[in-house]
Amino acid sequence: MAPEVVVDARGISKSFQRGSPVLDNLTFSLNRGEMVALIGASGSGKSTLIRTLAGLVATDGQKNSDCGRIFVLGESVHDNGRSHRSRDFRARIGVIFQQYNLVPRLSVLTNVCLGLLGKVPTIKGTFGRFSDGDKRKVMHALDRVGIAEHALKRASDLSGGQQQRAAIARTLVQGVDLLLADEPIASLDPASARRVMELLADMNRNDGLTVFVSLHQVEYALKYCSRTIALRAGKIVYDGPSSALTPAFLNRIYGAESEELLLLPSINEQFDVPTTNGHGRHSIPAWVVGPRPNKSRAKKKVSKSQRLNA
Repeated sequence: MAPEVVVDARGISKSFQRGSPVLDNLTFSLNRGEMVALIGASGSGKSTLIRTLAGLVATDGQKNSDCGRIFVLGESVHDNGRSHRSRDFRARIGVIFQQYNLVPRLSVLTNVCLGLLGKVPTIKGTFGRFSDGDKRKVMHALDRVGIAEHALKRASDLSGGQQQRAAIARTLVQGVDLLLADEPIASLDPASARRVMELLADMNRNDGLTVFVSLHQVEYALKYCSRTIALRAGKIVYDGPSSALTPAFLNRIYGAESEELLLLPSINEQFDVPTTNGHGRHSIPAWVVGPRPNKSRAKKKVSKSQRLNA
């Protein structure tokens, strides 16, 4: 059987200023159950694409009626510059942003309950009257992301990584079919970033959720996503297996910008990228880490310096 298409984008473009397209005639599709990375240097159009798929940004109108159209979960979201978003559609799509989008003064429990607004009566949602069953569902989601003990704290009292996990819990209770994540780990420390990516991968693997996540570093795409779409200046320059994203290949498609996508401090302590070292564990590919320093040469330099200072 052919895979079910969850996102079908056909020739979409977006310009905020005439003559300067942010997205330039993009055509691609996402299948159910995929976890796909979206990479690109700053200003490549990643955030605009995520927001366009979510129906938050309208596409440019096209003369060709077959272009400028986006179908998400079988529903037309954009059609030649016109946006359509039903309540049912909004409930089936989760969007995670870099900024977390929590209400700082509300408790974590209440913030996550807001993910149920599309599934509870309007009056109950307006006044925040959630049932005990709703709250149990929220607590289960908070436990799954590892912050159940912080449920009654204000959102503002949580660390950045914990706030992002609360945002993920909100999509869990929402029961979405498609999760769009706009650089969800860009402002997190390495340990928190890894925890967030593992949660997204777990939702993809165990809940059958389709995940489309924009990332600033290629290393995360290599570990967590089997497929990567690469943007440059609003155009798709690569769409295929993440395993092909070697430094040489990235340099060919990005030039000097490729350095921005490969910088990641202390990567040895952060990752077990999926290549085995012969002992049943995963190790970092040599091209990610770079050449190891010559320890004997470093010792000689120290010894020479010590002699000069003696």
